[in-house]
Amino acid sequence: MVAGRDTGGNAAGSSTVGNSVSGGTVEGSVVQAGSIGQVHIHPAPPPAPSPPTPLTPRQIRAPRPVFVNRQAEIAVLNQALESSVDRPVVVACTGLGGVGKTELVARWAHDQREHFPDGELYADLGAVRHRGGVDLGEVLGGFVRALGVREDSVPASMGERANLYRTVTAGRRLLVFLDGVEHAAEARALTPSSGLVVAAGRTRLEALVLEGARPVTVGPLGSGAAGDLVRMWLGEDRGSEQDLAELVRLCGGLPLALQAVGAQMITRSRMRMGRVVAELAERQRSLEPLGTREAGVQEAFESVYAHLPARTRDLYHLLGVHPGPLFTPDLARAAGLHGVDQALEDLLHAHLVDETADEDRYRCHDLVRLHARRRAYEAWPEDRREAVLRRIVDFYRDRAAAADREILGERFRLQPPPASAGALPAGRSAALEWLQAERADLLAVLHAAAERGWHEPVWQLCESLWPLYHARKHFADWIESHELGVEAAQWDGRADAEIRMRNQLARAHYEMGDYPRAQAQLDLARERLVLVQDPRLAGLLWESQGLLRLAQGEADRAAHYFTLALEANAGDPHGVVVQTYNLGQALLAAARHTQALQVLDSAAEAAREQGDTPMLMRLALVRARVLRATGDPAGALTGAQEAARLAAGLGQVAKEDQALTFVAELAAASGDADLQAATAARRQQLSRQAGVAPQAPRPHNS
Repeated sequence: MVAGRDTGGNAAGSSTVGNSVSGGTVEGSVVQAGSIGQVHIHPAPPPAPSPPTPLTPRQIRAPRPVFVNRQAEIAVLNQALESSVDRPVVVACTGLGGVGKTELVARWAHDQREHFPDGELYADLGAVRHRGGVDLGEVLGGFVRALGVREDSVPASMGERANLYRTVTAGRRLLVFLDGVEHAAEARALTPSSGLVVAAGRTRLEALVLEGARPVTVGPLGSGAAGDLVRMWLGEDRGSEQDLAELVRLCGGLPLALQAVGAQMITRSRMRMGRVVAELAERQRSLEPLGTREAGVQEAFESVYAHLPARTRDLYHLLGVHPGPLFTPDLARAAGLHGVDQALEDLLHAHLVDETADEDRYRCHDLVRLHARRRAYEAWPEDRREAVLRRIVDFYRDRAAAADREILGERFRLQPPPASAGALPAGRSAALEWLQAERADLLAVLHAAAERGWHEPVWQLCESLWPLYHARKHFADWIESHELGVEAAQWDGRADAEIRMRNQLARAHYEMGDYPRAQAQLDLARERLVLVQDPRLAGLLWESQGLLRLAQGEADRAAHYFTLALEANAGDPHGVVVQTYNLGQALLAAARHTQALQVLDSAAEAAREQGDTPMLMRLALVRARVLRATGDPAGALTGAQEAARLAAGLGQVAKEDQALTFVAELAAASGDADLQAATAARRQQLSRQAGVAPQAPRPHNS
């Protein structure tokens, strides 16, 4: 792929979305030479700091204090742990919704933490499942980042990410907990090179068992264990043994239902168990069509709901209206709710919502969401539900727009700045992480807005999601969202927005290597150019067209389109530098070396005037390649070393490694063993620093 500006082809964009790394300067030996024939190794600068210690993620939530009678299931997990000393072992954990699978694994992981010194990884596949599928490449990307791989070293493709995951997990003693698994292939793709995997789901994973996974079925609690659990919460004097047994029966032995009822009785210390049982029995009759066990859970929620304060009910109704799986107090306030903090505490105490690993985000079990949705539709009239949902959509639209501006600065955008975005973490990295954390909610909100014909926020939100999709390569989400964005722009009568949506959609197909689909989108976008006046929109398309032609080996045609993009960016200094850089790459590919040097030198002069070090680095490397092609290896070496030096100063490990790879090629061509050795040593150091080098196996007696 041709490196360039922010890959929406934006006239004032930043070229470092996927490659910028915060932190200090990377130091180390950069070898300089006056000529290939006589290489002079200059004294090395002070030694580089030691590579950072690999991260030790702890992503599995803390267990609840009370836990009973899962000895048989824990025994299976313990046996699997003993077998995972020198190979990966998988446990297939299945059971009904609300039966306590997540709590079981959280408790066991907490008790066995010393056996996982390299960390715990967690993924809720149900939260990121769309149209029945999961973007496993994104889950892998999240895992390797959690294990310390730098952002600019995470590859784009699923296959490359899988290879990197296997590399960085080799020799590590890890626990990987996959919740919401529906298909054996999901667990296979996310199994590390070593460690223990627990794949939990509601359906039996026979294929995993046939491949050697240890099966464990988590069933409802028996009457004795469930009774012990309730007594631990309530004591011995809140009801008879008969009432206790009936309570367990009505809740189906499911811990989720028992916890909700138990929390209610703890809060209302004078409530007798007999009264709760009577209420549950009455409500069960209206829920029989759901099935015995599901009715038991729903009636338990209904009993708790009946005693919630009004402000807490409003927050609960919001959970039923909100289309996404996660929520924050800020979202609730933006939706117009009051007393949010106390209402949230009430729902936490009632076990209707749970904390996540991120202290600012909360979620609820999908069975709770089902009940909340039913209650919201009964309690709130349609106009209020729609008004609250519109506030939710606007909240995400404005927050995403603010994050986009934090990441990419003042790039060319069609939408105005957000009127109010609330508090958003400062800095590019923090803003990107906010978009990442809200990814599932953002896509769910897009669908909800599209279903209601709220066209403007749909395409605006898509425009703001560009830095997330470009940096993290969520190709499935990227395509799904922008298909909605194209349709919304058409309905909104915005030809400019349609051009932008189709261009960004084309770039998704381009990055996936699906050039025919990319070309089809660009062709459709070009048809709309007659309806717009802003030349920057044409510039977007010409840049994308040039990249597409260059990728297909049509260098002269690419140069033509980059020339058009350069003309369209007249008046935008950064855009001119970027398009001149792209043009230089096309001229190099077309073997038009004299022209390439002229345009690259012109771009470098402009970049120096602008203080644009990232573009100077890229220009230096491309110029070095041109010089090698013209038979000037000494000049090529000087340029490649300059690119490596600039990349080191920016802390861009991947770009420095790219430049040093070229240095190594030049050294090999000249037979310079000293330069090859020095370059190889620095590249190994960079590999460790980037977190992509294999880890030394830990001793198993630690």
